[in-house]
Amino acid sequence: MIPAVVYAIPAFVLLVVVEALSYRFLPDDDERGYELRDTVTSMSMGAGSQVIAVPWKAATIVVYAAAYTAVPWHLPPSSGWTWLLLFFGDDLAYYAYHRAHHRVRVLWASHVVHHSSLRYNLSTALRQTWTPMTGLPFWLPLALLGVPPWMILVQQAVSLVYQFFLHTERVDRLWRPVEWFFNTPSHHRVHHGSNQVYLDRNYGGILIVWDRLFRTFEPEGERVVYGLTKNIGTYNLAWVAFHEYAAAWRDVRAAVRWRDRVGYVFGPPGWSPRQSMR
Repeated sequence: MIPAVVYAIPAFVLLVVVEALSYRFLPDDDERGYELRDTVTSMSMGAGSQVIAVPWKAATIVVYAAAYTAVPWHLPPSSGWTWLLLFFGDDLAYYAYHRAHHRVRVLWASHVVHHSSLRYNLSTALRQTWTPMTGLPFWLPLALLGVPPWMILVQQAVSLVYQFFLHTERVDRLWRPVEWFFNTPSHHRVHHGSNQVYLDRNYGGILIVWDRLFRTFEPEGERVVYGLTKNIGTYNLAWVAFHEYAAAWRDVRAAVRWRDRVGYVFGPPGWSPRQSMR
């Protein structure tokens, strides 16, 4: 099975080129634009993620299909209500997935890849994880609700395509009602910020209403500083993909108590034994 998002890749690459050319001919001193090594790294990570995604999506749909066939109710794909339920259900599942991947270190080790660039442009959207296995449980409830597995994968692809366009500094704030209900480039710039005020904010996929509802929303204010709180300083693909797993393993090996080992794996990024003694 070929993931649906693969068919959008030529358009993604073309738009990256167009945006890069826009910086060449219409530069903006307040925007960081593109840097060749960074862009190559982002696009290489994206290519690798798609190679891994092909067999993984096949495994995922087997799991979803098993859950779907296990329940006695099946929602009809021909109904607009099914698609509406799927739209909101998928977006809430993405919010839960995204928030968990920022708050649990072993999950963050997978997601950190996407935040490792010091730039923010359309190529950054392609800097994706090589360990997508951590996402499977978050969409499983949709199959248990009776949503056909193929519909779940289609809506996931729709969400990912939408989110590609969020990764740009070339678009300022949009019309206020749009900014209130939908995730926008302004909201997602905040999410990619390493500024203290922006950490762990704006997890939304298509909608921003979950962040407003669960109090994780932060509007764009001070200039965003992109990257990690401790940047990795390399373009080595293997290190970009797996550096946080290596760091977590070092911490686990150095820990003396089992409670500390558990904390280093399942605590939030930056957790230390001192926090468990408070």
